[in-house]
Amino acid sequence: MKSSSEDTPPMAPQLLSSRNFKSLFDSVDTFLFDCDGVIWKGEKLIDGVAQTLDLIRSKGKNVVFVTNNSVKSRRQYAEKFRSLGVPSVTQDEIFSSSFAAAMYLKVNNFHKDKKVYVIGGEGILEELQIAGFTGLGGPEDGEKRAQWKSNSLFEHDKSVGAVVVGLDPNINYYKLQYGTLCVRENPGCLFIATNRDAVGHMTDLQEWPGAGCMVAAMCGSTEREPIVVGKPSTFMMDFLLQKFGTETSRMCMVGDRLDTDILFGQNAGCKTLLVLTGHCYGLYDSVLSFPSQWRYVDNV
Repeated sequence: MKSSSEDTPPMAPQLLSSRNFKSLFDSVDTFLFDCDGVIWKGEKLIDGVAQTLDLIRSKGKNVVFVTNNSVKSRRQYAEKFRSLGVPSVTQDEIFSSSFAAAMYLKVNNFHKDKKVYVIGGEGILEELQIAGFTGLGGPEDGEKRAQWKSNSLFEHDKSVGAVVVGLDPNINYYKLQYGTLCVRENPGCLFIATNRDAVGHMTDLQEWPGAGCMVAAMCGSTEREPIVVGKPSTFMMDFLLQKFGTETSRMCMVGDRLDTDILFGQNAGCKTLLVLTGHCYGLYDSVLSFPSQWRYVDNV
């Protein structure tokens, strides 16, 4: 399921059916799953997920979870799987954008004497600590308030060498000012975004503003574009290839978003499977018009 030439015209999306399921399944060694809107919605497991994962594993396939949601660390996501009745998932099978942010700093030799300011959740701070970095901010700054005072400077840590922005349900003006000052005034300070998702399934009944909103605010105040480490960036793919030692052509990305999950798979050279359980629910016409060469559409 690979284009023989870059000039090959895009093919229309194919609906996954009993007729073409086997050919797809047999051509894949590793299935990559998004989480929000694919595995669960909020704190509710989507029907059939546990049985599907068990079936895939029983056939000797690898299962990996690649999520843009940075609120939790890999350890915390493994705990969530257990709490939802899927205890077979291990931390090593989870690749989150919080982990990707820490790994980006590590592979780029970010100096250990420098600190990282976090606009986001505990997951980013935990992954930074595991990687050997010092994180500031996060939930701790959720109750702090910035005040405009004459003849007074808003103080920030001059040793901050990177600002990581992810999903933050406690975003406030204090955090934005702190992050903005670090990026604009600390020489060489990196601006890293875990992802730019506009919305996400934080609860089972509706979508909520995603990390893209927080990132956009920082883009506006700093007049800078971030380094994006989550999907559709293929940064995490290097770690996946190293871990499983398989070709991307033998991988299938399963997701509910065209602009992140499916694009991530396409950018990496994977097969892609869109499920209509999450973000694309009710958007079937848009799905059919999305240009793609190799994509199955699941109407579960």
